[in-house]
Amino acid sequence: MTPPPTSRRRGFTLLETVIAIGVLAVLLTAFMYAFGPAMSGIRRSINIQEADRLASTLESELTTLRTGQQTADIKTGFDKAFQWVMQASEPTTALFVYQYRGDPSKHRTDSTLSPVTKRGGVAGKDYIVQPMVRRLSDPLFLKDLEALEGTVFFIKCTQLVFNGDKGLIAGTAGTIVDPQLGTPAASPDEYKDAVIAFSAEFHSMPANNEAYFTGPEFKKRFKIIKNPIFTRNLAVRR
Repeated sequence: MTPPPTSRRRGFTLLETVIAIGVLAVLLTAFMYAFGPAMSGIRRSINIQEADRLASTLESELTTLRTGQQTADIKTGFDKAFQWVMQASEPTTALFVYQYRGDPSKHRTDSTLSPVTKRGGVAGKDYIVQPMVRRLSDPLFLKDLEALEGTVFFIKCTQLVFNGDKGLIAGTAGTIVDPQLGTPAASPDEYKDAVIAFSAEFHSMPANNEAYFTGPEFKKRFKIIKNPIFTRNLAVRR
């Protein structure tokens, strides 16, 4: 008697594998083309909502005089706001607003929470998400980046000045004009009005590591940055 033939399973040939990979690549490309813009739009919407929440933090922090921030030119919270708004157009004193994980049991000399760099833990117990505003010249800014939560926003500040029928319009970045005298004020003492109104433009940063902010990339971006994702008109008062 002749034995029954042994069944054999045929595998994929090299050509079939290459064709399958090609079809998959085409499908993935079509998927990215169709849904890529949607994902970018979602990410932008999330950043706008986050920037909106942080606008009040910016307004409050500008007039909060913390330990170590007092200088010969900064004696009050209004002095700090005047200098920070005026100098926000310089790369070394650029303003940033963000959130970081802070240790509720440890405070630094400026009364802010020490960053929690270890991942994991329970929010509200092991760490507190802390909104913060710092300048690039502040060494604690780089420390906070190690415990960052969310996006870092660069803030471009421009004073709002009154211009007849046009009402309040953006002035010149890096300059604060006294509305009563109509002349630039070099210091808070030369500014006689009680309020500084300004436009705060929020720009999301493409990177959030120390190398980006201390290297040449941020300075290059600083010179050409435009098209903010969010803008809010704010004011600081004496």
